[in-house]
Amino acid sequence: MKAMVLFSGGVDSTTCLGIAVNKYGAENVVALSISYGQKHQKEIECANKIAEYYGVEHLYLDLAKIFQYSDCSLLMHSDKEIPEEAYSEQIKKTNGTPVSTYVPFRNGLFLSSAASIALSKECDVIYYGAHSDDAAGSAYPDCSDAFNNAINEAIYVGSGNQLKVEAPFINLTKAEVVKIGLDLKVPYEYTWSCYEGEDKPCGKCGTCIDRAMAFELNGVKDPAMELYKA
Repeated sequence: MKAMVLFSGGVDSTTCLGIAVNKYGAENVVALSISYGQKHQKEIECANKIAEYYGVEHLYLDLAKIFQYSDCSLLMHSDKEIPEEAYSEQIKKTNGTPVSTYVPFRNGLFLSSAASIALSKECDVIYYGAHSDDAAGSAYPDCSDAFNNAINEAIYVGSGNQLKVEAPFINLTKAEVVKIGLDLKVPYEYTWSCYEGEDKPCGKCGTCIDRAMAFELNGVKDPAMELYKA
């Protein structure tokens, strides 16, 4: 068996990578990092460090052109501000629509692109790190269980029953993801989550807040934040 991991360099995808390496061995894992015009390009630098740490093959794909028409606040060409509040607060204002940092059908595009490369690399499965906190309130609808089932079926059928999609955290919270990663000794000190494109995490955006809470609920300090304080 050989696995491809959609790999941003964040907490969830790095935990996925740790699971895949633990299950299949580094020699049978391919990490795929995708640039989509995000403000936080630093996550790609972090992905490089983590892929080197695990000793896996690391591929890079640039899909920024596809999102050039989007005004999502996560993208470099957007003049919208990234909200400085937790997702739970953002959801209250969206009336069931995605939050402003939702990149249009990003996971659908990423997984479809990954499927083509995965088949060429003779992979049997694609892992990605969607979890239940992201899907809550339709904040990120392409992180939902319904989406995961649909895209898995499409890719399995479209690949001639050769390739499956697995989202091991689809029904878990971010705190539960971190617990798994801590048990696997995932190198969280190298990961990057912040949506702002600065040298240090802002600590105020939705993903920074969720990350801090996930480590706090596990009773440990975030090793990356400790590193940036040093």
